[in-house]
Amino acid sequence: MGSAGFSIGRSEAMFVKACFNVVIFLSLLCAAGASAQEGKGPSEPASGEIHLDVVVAPKSGAPVAGLQKQDFALLDNKAPQAITSFQALGGSRAPIEVLLVVDAVNTDYQSLGYERDEIEKFLRLDGGHLAHPTALAVFTDTGTQIQEEFTSDGNALSGTLEMYTVGLRTINGSSGIYGAEERFQLSIAAVEKLVAREAGRPGHKIILWVSPGWPFLSGPRVELDSKQQRQLFTTIVSLSTQLRQARITLYSIDPLGIADIGSRTFYYEEFLKGVSKPSQVQAGDLALEVLATQSGGLVLKSGNDVVAQLQKCLADTEEYYEISFVPTPADQRDTYHKLEVRVVKPGLTARTRQGYYTQTSPRE
Repeated sequence: MGSAGFSIGRSEAMFVKACFNVVIFLSLLCAAGASAQEGKGPSEPASGEIHLDVVVAPKSGAPVAGLQKQDFALLDNKAPQAITSFQALGGSRAPIEVLLVVDAVNTDYQSLGYERDEIEKFLRLDGGHLAHPTALAVFTDTGTQIQEEFTSDGNALSGTLEMYTVGLRTINGSSGIYGAEERFQLSIAAVEKLVAREAGRPGHKIILWVSPGWPFLSGPRVELDSKQQRQLFTTIVSLSTQLRQARITLYSIDPLGIADIGSRTFYYEEFLKGVSKPSQVQAGDLALEVLATQSGGLVLKSGNDVVAQLQKCLADTEEYYEISFVPTPADQRDTYHKLEVRVVKPGLTARTRQGYYTQTSPRE
């Protein structure tokens, strides 16, 4: 479904017509930029090599195995690149860790109960045996609780989830502009905390974020000045780079399913194109669905079966490919490069990270 017929709903129309206070929002961006500089993720390899985790599948169907290096073509800003390394991975052959996020900030209390029930069902599938080491993170408006140890024992994780206290959220319609500012701030801070935590761990990481997503804070009457745009651009570049360097693929699973179908369902598609310069930025560029898509993950919104949605996400780990290349040195930092991986065999589509920002230049 495209966005040509997009029209915002009543509540969002009221939001964009309201007087948008960006002071708190900007303080978030400044803090985010500072924390990103202080807590940098993995450094680039000496060669400058970029690693991509690629899932290949038909239009509808499971990921495909058995492909070879010659079956792939890699383009960086439409220019063909040599693939410097190639490996077929999946299942027990892949060093993957999974972080399952329960979002109590952007989910109403009634839906949160259903979300937790579905997650517990998922954890107890196959007698509680999980395909990959998994940990839980519970995101509330009082902070983000992250389980220290990863385990393949789903029954133990289910018991752990029952012990987490997730009460009624204190953010409501009387907070800020319908609570949107607060939820946005908390959500971005939680993403950064989880990414920083995973950055020091080896291998490929999967973050399954069960949530309807946080507010876009974007609309026809929301405008940022040049300073605000630069701050937001810095945050976008930092978070994109940390996700890539940590080899994290993010997935957005909406527990509300068809009950959440509405004007904002596909609004995130307005922000999927990579941001090349500060003058282009909007807060929607940091939406959960946008971050997930750009990382190579999935956005699942149209079903009420959360268990099936989680299984669909983890199907990506059964068969996938790790490829790498050495990008051409850039003239300046923070230049956006669009990535595309093509499969020469007909009927197959590759899904991976959509782009990256340059981190070094020949003059450095």
